[in-house]
Amino acid sequence: MKITDIKTYLVGNPWKNWLFVRVETDDGLHGIGEGTLGQLARTVEAAVHDFKPFVLGFEPFQVEAIVERLSRDVFADGAQIKMCAISAIEIACWDIVGKALGQPIYNLLGGLCRDRVRAYANGWYRCPRQPQEFAQKAKEVVRMGYTAMKFDPFGTAWRRIDRADEDLSMDIVAAVRESVGRNIDLAIEAHARFEVSTAIRIGKRLEPIAPAWYEDPITHHNPRGIREVARRINVPIGTGESLTSRQQFVELLRGNAIDIVTIEPLHVGGILGSRKIADLVDGHNGVIVPHSAQGPICTLACLQIAACTPNFYMQEYFEPFNVTWEQDLLTWKPKLVEGNLEIPKTPGLGADLILEAVKAHPYHAEPDMALWEKDWQFRRSK
Repeated sequence: MKITDIKTYLVGNPWKNWLFVRVETDDGLHGIGEGTLGQLARTVEAAVHDFKPFVLGFEPFQVEAIVERLSRDVFADGAQIKMCAISAIEIACWDIVGKALGQPIYNLLGGLCRDRVRAYANGWYRCPRQPQEFAQKAKEVVRMGYTAMKFDPFGTAWRRIDRADEDLSMDIVAAVRESVGRNIDLAIEAHARFEVSTAIRIGKRLEPIAPAWYEDPITHHNPRGIREVARRINVPIGTGESLTSRQQFVELLRGNAIDIVTIEPLHVGGILGSRKIADLVDGHNGVIVPHSAQGPICTLACLQIAACTPNFYMQEYFEPFNVTWEQDLLTWKPKLVEGNLEIPKTPGLGADLILEAVKAHPYHAEPDMALWEKDWQFRRSK
């Protein structure tokens, strides 16, 4: 079986265009993958097509050789752009391999470690930035069956935050905690907004709320700084979604200050790349939280990773808070049962793209949402 073609599809989700790929073979099997990178979706799409000559003629079973060829032989760094293109192809190859062998991907990477995947809700707080509004939305999330949720209360803060805005942020966090009780896990997202001293001060203010983790308080470009924040506060730090190489994770984990690692599969080479980093994290007694603020194929890949990874913790889940037509894009979607997502049982990723639905929602040229624009939490294109 040889790879004969790679096709791409840009899908116009209102706040972030999604990039899907379909890898085709000479015996009729195909696999699907995803390479979404927000505002750079068309750039990643171009990279996928640039990679095509390096991949055609390979067997889809040659996952390691394909990833090495694209990451090493294409002698450019490219970071997230390059890795999203590689990951899209890698995920699609695993989908083909699973279909060819009649097995879910997780059975090819060690088998089931669990029969369900605990999920946390994100994207649910599309409301005015006021404590009572966030509290009401949080109650709705709990009624849906979630036992955990993540949110960014910090508005448009950048590096520093004025006292009134900081107090409002803390009031939002306190209101959410009061509305859902102590048994619901809260993760506080910061989107790399702060410098070290501000991140530490806010982290100390979060301590009475007892968050499950405080995510990306400073930029990923400063691993020493994030370790310093982690050591100075009594709240776990979650970080890692922006990293693109195992070497970066080695540096992040140095000193054992970080033990919740938010792997983004599309940034690290896909499914097998994520498993390798999960093992590295396991060697430091940490856990992984797969990041999935992208499209539904990324979620399928995350479920495969979560199913077979011993040190998995929780899975990010956006889909119920996205556009309703997202439910029409795939032949199968996981159900949420008692705060947990179903694991797919069928070969490969467990679902296929419905191309008619994909083509019904073309790329939108308007700029995607930006985290430093007022009311960004409504997640609208500009």
